[in-house]
Amino acid sequence: SAEGLARRGLDRDPVALARLDEELAVISRLRYDSYFLAVGQVVADIRAKGIRVAARGSGAGSLVCHALGIATANPLEHRLLFERFLSDRRVSLPDIDIDVESARRLEGYDTIFERFGKERVAVTAMPETYRARRALRDTGLALGIAPAEVDRIAKSFPHLRASDITGALAELPELRRLAAEAGRFGPLWELAEGLDSLVHGMAMHPCGVVISDATLLDRLPVQPTPQGDYPMAMAAKEEIEALGNIKLDVLGVRMQSAMAHAVAEIERTTGDRVDLDDPGQVPLDDVFAFKLIQESQTLGLFQLESPGQQDLLSRLQPRNQQDVIADISLFRPGPVAGGMPERYIAARHGGTPEYAHRDLEPVLADTYGVTIWHEQIIETLVVLTGCDPAFAEITRRALGDRERLPAIRDWFHRCSRARGYDGAVREEVWRTVEAFGAYGFCRAHAVAFAVPALQSAWLKAHHPAFLLAGLLEHDPGMWPKRVLVADARRRGVPVLPVDVNRSAARHTVERTDGDRWGVRLALSAVHGIGEQECARIEAGQPYGSLSDFWQRARPSRPVAERLAEIGALGALHDGRLTRRDLLLQLAELHRAARNRSAGTGQLPLIAGAVGGSEPSGLPEMTGREALGAELNTLGIDVSRHLMEHHHRLLREIGATDAVRLAGLRAGQQVLVAGVRASTQTPPIASGKRIIFVTLEDGSGLVDLAFFEDSHPACAYTVFHSGLLLVRGTVQVRGTRRSVVGTMAWDLDEIAAARRDDGPEAALALLGERRPHPTPAQPRRTLANGTTGARLHPYADLLPAGSRSADLKKFGHTSPGSAG
Repeated sequence: SAEGLARRGLDRDPVALARLDEELAVISRLRYDSYFLAVGQVVADIRAKGIRVAARGSGAGSLVCHALGIATANPLEHRLLFERFLSDRRVSLPDIDIDVESARRLEGYDTIFERFGKERVAVTAMPETYRARRALRDTGLALGIAPAEVDRIAKSFPHLRASDITGALAELPELRRLAAEAGRFGPLWELAEGLDSLVHGMAMHPCGVVISDATLLDRLPVQPTPQGDYPMAMAAKEEIEALGNIKLDVLGVRMQSAMAHAVAEIERTTGDRVDLDDPGQVPLDDVFAFKLIQESQTLGLFQLESPGQQDLLSRLQPRNQQDVIADISLFRPGPVAGGMPERYIAARHGGTPEYAHRDLEPVLADTYGVTIWHEQIIETLVVLTGCDPAFAEITRRALGDRERLPAIRDWFHRCSRARGYDGAVREEVWRTVEAFGAYGFCRAHAVAFAVPALQSAWLKAHHPAFLLAGLLEHDPGMWPKRVLVADARRRGVPVLPVDVNRSAARHTVERTDGDRWGVRLALSAVHGIGEQECARIEAGQPYGSLSDFWQRARPSRPVAERLAEIGALGALHDGRLTRRDLLLQLAELHRAARNRSAGTGQLPLIAGAVGGSEPSGLPEMTGREALGAELNTLGIDVSRHLMEHHHRLLREIGATDAVRLAGLRAGQQVLVAGVRASTQTPPIASGKRIIFVTLEDGSGLVDLAFFEDSHPACAYTVFHSGLLLVRGTVQVRGTRRSVVGTMAWDLDEIAAARRDDGPEAALALLGERRPHPTPAQPRRTLANGTTGARLHPYADLLPAGSRSADLKKFGHTSPGSAG
């Protein structure tokens, strides 16, 4: 630890030395020395393999972890409490969570097995239980319902508990068509409901690793992981810890992989080696990165990219690292339900901070009097009751137990009264403690999250093409790849199509003719292509002709045809052959290969032998056909934005695009249109069900909210259409505009009406306001055990984001309500 402190430059800091001595004394008394050394060794071994690794959670508040190289941030700079992580009063083992690159997580596991031996290490198991979609799939197949039908039924449902299937079928507007035909599926619904929460299999836990002595596998029930690579302990976390084993959480974080890929591409193309963890190279207060954050240009940034976060950032306008740490903490159910973001923002922009008592000013000054973090609850209890921080942490943990709450309240008032605090102060502080102690946010956790968030912001500000390559390669966030590509294009980053002579198996960065860095889409992005095919194509580059490519790369016919359809084979004959020419020649090459394999004695083909290099006269694909092929094969509209086909229609009906929306005033009625990029029905403390939708129209993003009174008219269309046209009213928050939707249409239906019957037919459809009759929204709510809030029974169980339209079919329509 002393050596680590010296490496961090803190060996002459008396505060750091005193804190280190205190922490080491506690660790020694609890006999956890071996635990910290083991974790330190694991992190050092993983880092030695070139894998990005960092600690998260309360362990980031330990100076010992900082000195051992486990945690990046200095806990003294951020006022992080060791007691939140570990103390003499805490009986359970400490948790040090380690984040590694997701793409190399199993390499990290291998490192642990190599260091400690195969008999001493196991991964942990996780039961997989039935929820609505899985229950409907398994029950439907068991009843003999056609697989395609089962798939349609399951995808129609939101991500709900299985016990809510029949209720949702009767009550949710987006399921009304399925409800109309429910009778023909017999007992499917009741049988599927009966599977609720039953275990259907054991999976490898996404992060748990157990380390013990050489007899570990003899003392725990163990089975191989589903892939058979590791021994998997079939015991609960509590049982494993009770036996005295060390349990590590090694979490794969896709953003770490994306940033590692970006850094590797920078070094490959420029020779510059960027160390993201070196503040000298990558300052966490970079002015250009903060400009992006203040403008809410945060697509692709760790923890900061969701529509809700963009809204909060636009109002908060973070100026430094502490503001970002606070922002990450405020965007949680507890603080949001308690109105903390509004209080923080008001004080942050010049309002007078309010303190229940002047003694709490040192505790709450850096958050303008607003209680955000667990650490502040601990310090508040210390100030008012005079207890030690370790006891305050035990008390904070107990706040979540409703049966113990009265006793804690009596203790709080008794001790704070004895210290001279009057009743009004005690009541005000107790309300805060009771509301936030159990479900606030750990400041150490927020600090650990803020570091990669700001690193990703630095990459986007200074190396946007390289970050995009990493994001496309590892897909770390909530947005579909096509949304990230559109965002990058708006920022001047060229996106280069797949090319069998220039694309690699991975997404790469190259100089374009305009001397800008552009992202070359990868061969692996092609739907249905295998790793070996990618490797063969890359190894054989360059190819002189189609038959040369066919013989040396040996692609499967479906893959070769997909490559032809998206233009990836266009350079083989200097662009003289159309995509249809190439498809015709591929059919001939395939037929010749089959004849040869059938023993006809035909000689191997020579380059250019089939069809030659002359055009056959077949016309080129239309722009719409080419775009459809790109969406079907890559999921990305590369050649042009798919909304371009509707620009004329949108002008005729007076729709407003995302860029012009920013100039409108609150309350104006607008028409907006775009591709559905995200759909969420998150738990809301009021118990209402609000559908949040984000549309992407080429010029930017439009955030929409559909409240319950609009659901009968809008919900079915919103969930079942990939391209939406929405009427609503403008709402202004901070620097952003959003739209409260009152009516929604499938844009494809409007476009078809215009194409077949003229502009008047399209306008006539917009005047139609005949919502299908649906049952009223349910008035019952559920208690949320974590926050105590009342929640809508059909709030989505998925984390925020990620539900976007399925655009593989060029009709742009989603096959289900959330897929």
